[in-house]
Amino acid sequence: MHPTWKSFLIEQGAVITDDRVSHFSDPSLERQAAKNDTILVDLSHEAVIAINGEDAQTFLHGQFTNDVKKLDGTNWQLNGYCSPKGRLLASFRLWQQHDRYLLQLPSALRESIQKRLTMFVLRAKAKLTDASDETVRIGIAGMQAAALIEALVESPAPESGDLLQTANVTVLNLRQNQFEILTAPENAIAVWQTLSKGSSKAGADQWDWLAIRAGEPSITLATQEQFVPQMANFEVIGGVSFQKGCYPGQEIVARTQYLGKLKRRMYLANIAADSVVAGDPLFSEELEGQTSGMIVNAAASPDGGFDALAVIQGENIENQAIHFKSLDGPVLHLRLLPYVVP
Repeated sequence: MHPTWKSFLIEQGAVITDDRVSHFSDPSLERQAAKNDTILVDLSHEAVIAINGEDAQTFLHGQFTNDVKKLDGTNWQLNGYCSPKGRLLASFRLWQQHDRYLLQLPSALRESIQKRLTMFVLRAKAKLTDASDETVRIGIAGMQAAALIEALVESPAPESGDLLQTANVTVLNLRQNQFEILTAPENAIAVWQTLSKGSSKAGADQWDWLAIRAGEPSITLATQEQFVPQMANFEVIGGVSFQKGCYPGQEIVARTQYLGKLKRRMYLANIAADSVVAGDPLFSEELEGQTSGMIVNAAASPDGGFDALAVIQGENIENQAIHFKSLDGPVLHLRLLPYVVP
């Protein structure tokens, strides 16, 4: 986190641990604001890798699950990076900025993913660098978000899936009423103050909760190499292209899509527990004590307990009890995802 920006956030009341804003005031009030109002969030817990060079597009296209060639500077895409066994090592947003590409992912994964990708550059004219401190990343979500973005850029807000690049900011429309803004550290305070005129400050957990409710998974250290993309519904939400060429794990991902029978899928659930974190195991009596799934992401719910994305095994998932952490643990209460899963 840029030191000047960190000092500003602390002056605003931010409680920061490991460059992640946990909250500004009362977390329970912030959760209600995320549900009912418009919130403003620092996204410094997300890192950015820049990929430069004349072969950058070709290199990235051969590494990731989505069609990088469709990026043209006016859009962004969800993408995944798989092991040779087709298991997700990372999930992230990717977009083109002028003559380079920017890849945004959880800070805890940045170093290892950058190192792994660099290993495979070989003779390609592409260079990967940590660009996290080049920008401040800010999120805004809620009914007033689009109007506040339009006041900031003095033009219509980008549509869902699109991005707008101006002289001072880059704006990504992540989904309805939810945007991310990237700007240089020297502009960040002014951007924050403009957006704060119609929103309330909230911690990173509330941003995570919005992604969970949208059914968008984020691979973390606890869940690396646990899921093929389809287990995390990644192909449903536009993170996989089945028309592009090869990439690590592509054969397994394609076989799963066209030939295999997927035994595990990702669901949205609420859990009445004191703490739920990524990687926590799930159990069902049907599997006689063996793990039947895993928590992908979780965040405290404004309605109580924790809302979570969970990959669960079972053909009749709605008709069986899935328990959290043990067969004696709380039962998961399934919620509807905002999209249809095959």
